[in-house]
Amino acid sequence: MNPLPKFEQARVLVVGDVMLDRYWFGDVHRISPEAPVPVLKVSRVDERPGGAANVARNIAALGGQATLLSVVGKDEAGLCLENLLGEYDNLNALLHRDSSVSTIIKLRAIARHQQLLRIDFETPPSHEVLHTVMQDYCIHMPLVDVVILSDYGKGGLVHIEQMIQMARKAGKLVLIDPKGNDYARYAGATLLTPNRSEFREVAGGWQNEAELIRKAEQLRVDLQLDALLVTRSEEGMSLFRQDCVEHEATHTREVFDVSGAGDTVIATLAVMLASGSDMTYAMRIANRAAGIVVGKVGTAVVSRDEIVKDMQDSGFGIQDSEVQRPASRILHPAS
Repeated sequence: MNPLPKFEQARVLVVGDVMLDRYWFGDVHRISPEAPVPVLKVSRVDERPGGAANVARNIAALGGQATLLSVVGKDEAGLCLENLLGEYDNLNALLHRDSSVSTIIKLRAIARHQQLLRIDFETPPSHEVLHTVMQDYCIHMPLVDVVILSDYGKGGLVHIEQMIQMARKAGKLVLIDPKGNDYARYAGATLLTPNRSEFREVAGGWQNEAELIRKAEQLRVDLQLDALLVTRSEEGMSLFRQDCVEHEATHTREVFDVSGAGDTVIATLAVMLASGSDMTYAMRIANRAAGIVVGKVGTAVVSRDEIVKDMQDSGFGIQDSEVQRPASRILHPAS
């Protein structure tokens, strides 16, 4: 079995859209007389970092050194987010306050592990404060091993093309959690990590594995990526690289909440790669970390100890993943 590396020396810079995840937990015993909707009697309120902040929190929980660059409003939610992130000694949160916006909030009402409603509050940051973030990026990017650009489509990554170019020129690995259907802005990154529905939105549907491989390889080549990782929910995840396709099956377990699982995946990949692991083993550990986190309610984190225990309990080894070589023969049957 490959040992799980220590993550204390892994240095990761996270840039992107941060938000505050608020949860109202309670029980439903009746329907409102005012409208045909359930009445949630709130018994507990919880607040957690979300978006790029959850990525940074996952890195810190794994034991890595995280630096977070983003924007919040000059409001109570922004202060709350700063306080939550301040609980981690190995997380340096550089959150620029923008008085012209409100901190992004996702409010979820939950009864017995069932989400009843989600309410979003958001406004895009100003160009002036994003310019300041870019200045900080120029200072902190050379000091890390891996850069994560966490795009939630909230307007915090308007300089993403420049960020990718600068990091790659400096020899840094650039991992991106993408959003939307314009992937051209991610060209030149090391790795993209779309989920199944996000990939389908960009590449279109597929009827079989061979068609999926063709579409993934075409996207990888068009964007000049080193690799493309498609997370496929109950189907596990697939890693596409030049002349190599590797698939890691999901680990069967009870699923409570998939929110934030993508944050755990990209955070685990980053600390693994920053610690010297190859991309195949990093994918296998990220898949295992995602399997752990979906068994928790709400946006959550996974520790290195939890991953080690899960590996021990399942007898996890380092046997080769299911590998198809070369992918080019599938892409070009006539060759």
